[in-house]
Amino acid sequence: MKRIFISADHGLAIVYFLQSDVLTTLLMAGVEVIVLTDDALKEQITRRFGQPGLTIEGLRLKEAHQYFETVSPSTQWWLNFLRRVGASNRINVEAMTSHVRQVEVEAVGRRKQLMPVMKGLIGVLRRSRSARQALVRRQMAFSPDLYTDLFEKYQPGLVVASTAGWRLDRYLLRQAALRSIPTAAAVVGWDNPSSYSLPGAPLNWINCWSEIQKQELVLGSDWEAARVNVGGIPSYDGYFRKQWLMSRAEYFNLHHLDPNRKLLGYACSFITFSPNYQNVAALAKLVAGDQLAEPSQLLIRLHPNHFMDEPLFASERERIRQLARELPNVHVVEPVPLGGELGYYSGEDMPEKTSMMAYSDVFLTVYSTMVVEAAIHDRPIVSVCFDAPGGWNQPGRFSLALSKIGDWPTHQRFRQARAGRVALNDVELCEAINGYLQYPLVDQDNRQKFIRDECTFVDGSAGRRTGEYLLSNISG
Repeated sequence: MKRIFISADHGLAIVYFLQSDVLTTLLMAGVEVIVLTDDALKEQITRRFGQPGLTIEGLRLKEAHQYFETVSPSTQWWLNFLRRVGASNRINVEAMTSHVRQVEVEAVGRRKQLMPVMKGLIGVLRRSRSARQALVRRQMAFSPDLYTDLFEKYQPGLVVASTAGWRLDRYLLRQAALRSIPTAAAVVGWDNPSSYSLPGAPLNWINCWSEIQKQELVLGSDWEAARVNVGGIPSYDGYFRKQWLMSRAEYFNLHHLDPNRKLLGYACSFITFSPNYQNVAALAKLVAGDQLAEPSQLLIRLHPNHFMDEPLFASERERIRQLARELPNVHVVEPVPLGGELGYYSGEDMPEKTSMMAYSDVFLTVYSTMVVEAAIHDRPIVSVCFDAPGGWNQPGRFSLALSKIGDWPTHQRFRQARAGRVALNDVELCEAINGYLQYPLVDQDNRQKFIRDECTFVDGSAGRRTGEYLLSNISG
C-alpha cells in the first residue's frame, strides 16, 4: 500500500489538509495517510477526523524544540534567520527586510555584535544564487534522528509539510531527504513565499495558490518552475461552497447584534509589529456616536496572537474587551483554540469566520489575509492603518508605523488591485465606510479579479486538485 506522511504543525494546516478535499482525494485513491501533529492533540484530532486509512501520530515538537535549543543553538538560529530573509532581490523583499530591522532593534549581547556581519551575508544571499544554494545545503548539518521509528514502521512514499521547512517541520523533511524519500510542501499562507524565503530542507515539489506565488518561489527562492504546482488554496473551498455559513438570524443572535443596524466587522491584524487599539477605538467612536451614514454596530475579532504569553498583546486584548463593555453597539468575538502547539489558528470556528465576513456590510482589518477571504464573500473592504504614536512604546521593542507597510508584497497587491480602500486617519476612515455603506458594489469587479488572481480556482476544486498533485508524486 502507498503511504504518505503529512506534517500538520499549525492550526492552518489542519484546515488545509483535514477540512478540505485533500484528505478525501488521497483516501479515495487507496493511499494510507499518516498525519503527524502535536502529540498533546493526537486523541482530539483522531476523535474528530478519524476514519479508515487515516492514522494520527505525534510530531514530537517538544523534542524538536529541545534539539534546536541545545545543539549548537546559536548556529541553528542564525542559519534559520538567514534562510528566512535571504531570498533573491528579484522579488519584493519588503517583508523580509522589516524582519531584519526587527531582529536588529531587538538584538542584545553577542547577537547584536554579529548583526553587521549577518547583514553583509544577507546582501550576498540576495544577489547570489550559489550562496543561497550553499546556505540550504549547510542546514543539513542539523538533521536529528527524531522520526526513525516512524519511517521504518510506515515506509512512506512521500512526506508533505505545510511549509517548505520554515518551521520545525524542517527536521522531518531533512530526515526524509537523507533517506531518499520524496518530499513536498504546501503553501498554506498568503504571504508565506514572500515572507519566509528559502527552503529549510531539500524538497522535490511545492504546491502554491497562484501564478503570483509561483513567481515568488521561482524568482525569490530558486525553485525550478516545473516543480512548482499552482493548485489553489484548499482551505478556502468551503468559502466558495458556502458550506460553513450560518444563517444571518442565527449569527446575529449568537453575538446579540441588532438586525436593524449595519455591521462593521474588524479583524485585528499585524499586532506583532503594531498595536491595533487605535484602529479599534476610532471605529468604536464612530459607531457608538452614530457618526456614520447608517446606524451601525462593530464586531471586533481578536487576533490569535492576542492570546500569546506576551504582556503587550494581552494588555491590548483586555483594553478591547473593556471598550466593548463600556460602549454601545461594540462587540468582541474571540478565535477558538485548537490547543497545544497549534494554538488559536484553528478550523474550530470556520462557521464563525465565514458568517462574520458574509454578514459584514463593511469588513475592516490591517491588510490581513482576511482581505482575500472577505473578497471571496464579496464584502467591501477597508484596511485601517492608523499609526500608534511610539508603536508599542516599550524600550527594545520593534514597531512599524502602519502607514508605512503598504509596500509589503501582499499589501501592495491588495492596493494595486483596488480591491478595497485604505484609511490612514479619521476622515479617510469615515469616508471609506460611508462610501461603501451607500455604494457597496462600487469595487465588486476589482474584488472578483483579485480573488481570481490570488486563489486561481474559485469553484471549490482546490482540495481535489492539490490531492491529485500529491498523488502524482507518491513513490512505491
